[in-house]
Amino acid sequence: MRRGATLLLFLLASAVAINAADAGGGAVPETVAIPSGTFIAGSDRAEREAAYRLDERAYGHSRTREWKWYEDEGDRREVETGAYRMTRTPITNDQYLAFVRETGHRAPDVDRATWKGYGLIHPFERTRRHAWENRKPPAGRGGHPVVMVSHADARAYAAWLSAKTGRMWRLPSESEWEKAARGADGRYFPWGNEYDASRLNSHDKGSFDTVNVGTNPAGTSPYGLADAAGQVFEWTATAKGAGRYIVKGGSWDDKGCGVCRPAARHSRPQGIKHILIGFRLVAEP
Repeated sequence: MRRGATLLLFLLASAVAINAADAGGGAVPETVAIPSGTFIAGSDRAEREAAYRLDERAYGHSRTREWKWYEDEGDRREVETGAYRMTRTPITNDQYLAFVRETGHRAPDVDRATWKGYGLIHPFERTRRHAWENRKPPAGRGGHPVVMVSHADARAYAAWLSAKTGRMWRLPSESEWEKAARGADGRYFPWGNEYDASRLNSHDKGSFDTVNVGTNPAGTSPYGLADAAGQVFEWTATAKGAGRYIVKGGSWDDKGCGVCRPAARHSRPQGIKHILIGFRLVAEP
């Protein structure tokens, strides 16, 4: 075979490989820049009361108030961070697929006995639409946030992406996540102080399921973060008690949506593989 023909075949094969990698989510996740400086974190009594009232109108009861869901939020205050970049959206099934293929890491799933042991209200059958089969995401869900990933799974993906790109990737701290989601001015939601169910994927107006990331552009944060309210809760690097980590953001299952505020916080066991929990990453600038 002539040298020119050999080179052509090589280039064609390379193009096919690159396209295949892109189709499988091999591209580096898109990030947005978060500047150094202070932001207003936490909440005051007025914000918490507004959150409880939203929940009461949506659910027709006062359980989030009775259970003091929002009393663990820090007082409204200034917090300083350095500069960093954060993935614009939660990590998707397609992006996670590249990691699973290259490393042989376990695919997102959970068995019936384990799910029952979590004591959650969602039936096991609801997990099946999110479960991977033959190490591939469910059909038509490549652009949805990956879920049923533990804290360790998220950290393993970050380590793989760091090695692959030569750049440090990691889970955000709670403060980094909150700043990226609400901006510097202490607004209640990524878009402002008034709740608007059309700006996020929640149970108020959503499909009661995950959707493609970036589906609600009107809910974008001041720094360009998409899906920072609703869609899925997201792991952070901030521990709370033994074996538990803070998750942020609210989910497709929530109504109200007091829990979808960036100031809201609660913890989950590090090993849980929940259909409501995904993650996004921070990249050092």
